[in-house]
Amino acid sequence: MAGRINDDDVKAVRDAVPIDAVVSEYLQLRNAGGGNLKGLCPFHDEKSPSFQVSPSKGLFHCFGCQEGGDTIAFVMKIDHLSFSETVERLAAKAGITLRYEEGGYNPGHQRGERIRLVEAHKVAAQFYIEQLDSPEAEIGRKFLAERGFDQSAAAHFGVGYSPAGWDHLTRFLRGKGFSDKELILSGLSQDGRRGPIDRFRGRLMWPIRDVGGEIVGFGARKLRDDDNGPKYLNTPETPIYKKSQVLYGIDLAKKDIAKVSRAVVVEGYTDVMACHLAGVTTAIATCGTAFGGDHIKILRRLLMDNGSARVIFTFDGDAAGQKAALRAFEDDQKFAAETYIAIAPDGMDPCDLRLAKGDEAVADLVQPRTPLFEFALRQIVKRYDLETPAGRAAALDEAAPVVARIKNIGAQHEVAVQLAGMLGILDTQFVVKRVAQLARWARDRGGKGPAQQQSPQRGYDTVTPAAASSGPALNLRSPAHRTERELLKLALQRPDLVSPAFDAYGGDEFTAPPYAAVRQCVQDAGGATGAPNDYLDAVREAAPNDTVRALVTELAVETIFAKTVDEAYAGDQLVTVRLRAVDRRIRDVQGTLARLGAQGDPEQLAAVQNELWVLTQYGQSLRNNGAAAL
Repeated sequence: MAGRINDDDVKAVRDAVPIDAVVSEYLQLRNAGGGNLKGLCPFHDEKSPSFQVSPSKGLFHCFGCQEGGDTIAFVMKIDHLSFSETVERLAAKAGITLRYEEGGYNPGHQRGERIRLVEAHKVAAQFYIEQLDSPEAEIGRKFLAERGFDQSAAAHFGVGYSPAGWDHLTRFLRGKGFSDKELILSGLSQDGRRGPIDRFRGRLMWPIRDVGGEIVGFGARKLRDDDNGPKYLNTPETPIYKKSQVLYGIDLAKKDIAKVSRAVVVEGYTDVMACHLAGVTTAIATCGTAFGGDHIKILRRLLMDNGSARVIFTFDGDAAGQKAALRAFEDDQKFAAETYIAIAPDGMDPCDLRLAKGDEAVADLVQPRTPLFEFALRQIVKRYDLETPAGRAAALDEAAPVVARIKNIGAQHEVAVQLAGMLGILDTQFVVKRVAQLARWARDRGGKGPAQQQSPQRGYDTVTPAAASSGPALNLRSPAHRTERELLKLALQRPDLVSPAFDAYGGDEFTAPPYAAVRQCVQDAGGATGAPNDYLDAVREAAPNDTVRALVTELAVETIFAKTVDEAYAGDQLVTVRLRAVDRRIRDVQGTLARLGAQGDPEQLAAVQNELWVLTQYGQSLRNNGAAAL
């Protein structure tokens, strides 16, 4: 087993890799105010961004699903890595050499599984690239040239060649220190009669990268007639490659997709190459599977689902292409973006179109042409004889439920009107009402789900973080909870403004148990006074469990409500929390005094009356003098 990574090195990695830079590799971030950034959460489906990143604090938090933490926690969660694998990956990115407290420097064979499999793919990709220059690969170079791709195009996309022999790559990777078990697990090799052999032989090779840019698989194109395998052979499902969760070209396209809020979905590797070389740098493709829900999640995080976002599908004009378009429409409503379909008049794919008519034709092809819903409806309608009442009625019966699935009521009405025109039904309102009725029935059958938990920044009423397991839900309509939350945010984000007064506050001054738990974390971490650089890390480490730690992260990231965050605002929060605590204690003492009555023990009665007088005077002083009375 590898030794434990030195704590100082972990801290150095955490400090060296900006969290916003890492998160931006997976989703688009925009200004959220207060120095924070926001985006669509990669850990749950949502329509509006509730995922926030605080670059200054190195933390993220989602106010929708309550996931949160630092850079290391984000990468662990999104890429399903262990702690050590994550630190190793980030260290490599930052150029930091890690020390291990048992056994010194961690040699390659001791690294985590994912790290090893990704390294194997990286080495394999370079091997394939070098093989493309070999005499044997002439057939591959000819294939590329015939499709308009020169040497620089092949280099840009990392295209390579797998030799036709049984185990060229397998022997090469063994020489680099990879075990047979790793080669089989990676999908680069497969079991043969006498041991592992190459999975890909005599084929053109396209490296498939994840959103973060790491090679996780390959797509291999058949070149020879004596190759009895499929036309395209992809990496099998492995610990690092899930075909439903990768998009070819996403590493090259993601920045432009986020920049222009537009994505072009094509069908193959050469189509992606043709589009990018023609200037359509937002093109991506699926890898041996239909475009589905997991692919949509990847794109939605980059598109941010703003009103101008567009997704354009290009499919072949044949029956298979039309079927693929209809299948894409099945998931259309999972996008907030507008979806279109682009099919060349002669049915050519982008690669063929570029060859025949040049780059401009490809760029023109992907200009939005036909809304996907319109294409889907026309495919349905054309199967019926619209010259007869029975044919029009049957077409309406099949098409109306499709329109009813459109969630936006305004768009639904508009499409229903278009459907009436397609069918030749003069009574437009009949079609509109039919669609509305089907939509209403669908909603009624589905019932109403639980109210979505929402974040305070967006004007929501309640927040139920994981930490609420230690107490009731935090109701932000409660003035007490709202002010206590603000004070804790100040204590975590601007400890200089609330110390030393805050450190004198007891846990009983916070009415919500989760907030009292956070207050205790600050105390256990040494208090807010003179907070060191690693203050937030210390507070998070002091948390007794993950639920409290999640709330600490949430409060450390959440925007402070005030337009001007200064000593006056901090003083108001300190005074309000203390004054409410004093008023609560006054009520308790008044209750005790009432229970004792005139016949109570004189000494005890005098003590209670004295406490009531002191509390009343203190409360009045707080009201009159504000923070100066603390």
